[in-house]
Amino acid sequence: MNTDYLIIGQGLAGSLLAWELIKRNCNVIIIDNGLENASQVAAGLINPITGQRFVKSIGIDYLLPTAKNYYEELGSTFKHSFYKEKRMIRIFNRKSEIASIIKRLSQADYQRYLGKLDTLPNSLDNILSPLGYIEQINTGYLSTTELLDYLKKFFITNQCYKQANIAYQDIQIAPVIKWQNITPKRIIFCEGYHSINNPWFSWLPFQLVKGEILTISHNSTLPDKIFNFGNWVIPLNQRLSRIGATFDRENLNSIPTEIAKNSLIKSLNSLNHSLTKINIVHHQANIRPCTQDKHPFIGHHPIHPQISIFNGFGAKGSLQLPWYTQQFANALLNNTPIPSNINRYYATHFIT
Repeated sequence: MNTDYLIIGQGLAGSLLAWELIKRNCNVIIIDNGLENASQVAAGLINPITGQRFVKSIGIDYLLPTAKNYYEELGSTFKHSFYKEKRMIRIFNRKSEIASIIKRLSQADYQRYLGKLDTLPNSLDNILSPLGYIEQINTGYLSTTELLDYLKKFFITNQCYKQANIAYQDIQIAPVIKWQNITPKRIIFCEGYHSINNPWFSWLPFQLVKGEILTISHNSTLPDKIFNFGNWVIPLNQRLSRIGATFDRENLNSIPTEIAKNSLIKSLNSLNHSLTKINIVHHQANIRPCTQDKHPFIGHHPIHPQISIFNGFGAKGSLQLPWYTQQFANALLNNTPIPSNINRYYATHFIT
């Protein structure tokens, strides 16, 4: 069986790249092991301004409109809304944050992302905010699991999905690329943290992070906003929310832990005392494929250019992937420059 692209991994990166290439009339086969991946665990948060100094995410002015348009197009295609735009209440934890946000409010290029500033203590119903808060706008979250489910059904219906575990030694590189009965023109690895074991791309400097998230039911009603208070809370409806996420660079596995669960439950006490009276609906853990320089890994193997990688989006995949997907598709089909090209590491990290 001949195809243009064999994509390994049906997380958000692999799914959106496959979708984009199919839209452009390419033949694609996507291979996935069928197990829960980091994209399915991720909150899908889209937040233009982050950190204690409230800095705009790099490229936000083109990444955000691209993401919104992309998810709107997918929603129109599948008759289902995947991106939920909600304002974010960023609760101040220290006075220095107030000074930073006052500075940002005076800068024209921040106006589209910042709303009401309130420095009165505990002015929101049922929410603890001793130092006040800033309302952030143009924020929201992607229902990643729902989107991946819809795309998987689409791939299966169009006979371009295969569930299988791939052993790297079973991939033939020369004289032509081949895996089982599939002969693609190019293989693209979108396998998340598993790339640290990939014989062609394990030399790239990943910086993996384990994260755990809880889905909780609660009796107390929350305002229909995203809350950011060190951790974050996303209300899914009046009685159901998600809270996360932990960061663990040492215990790199996908096993949910009591330590993380207790830490997340305890953190709720700093938001709303009544939210400690909860039921845990779901406790998930997985490993984010973050990178050392905080930029994704996109490009071709230095010796085998017919093998490529599209990976390393970490916690910002929901925001970044639509734009990078379009740009990488342009590079594959029209030989335009590859964004965030891994050739930046050829000289320093690749050893023949």
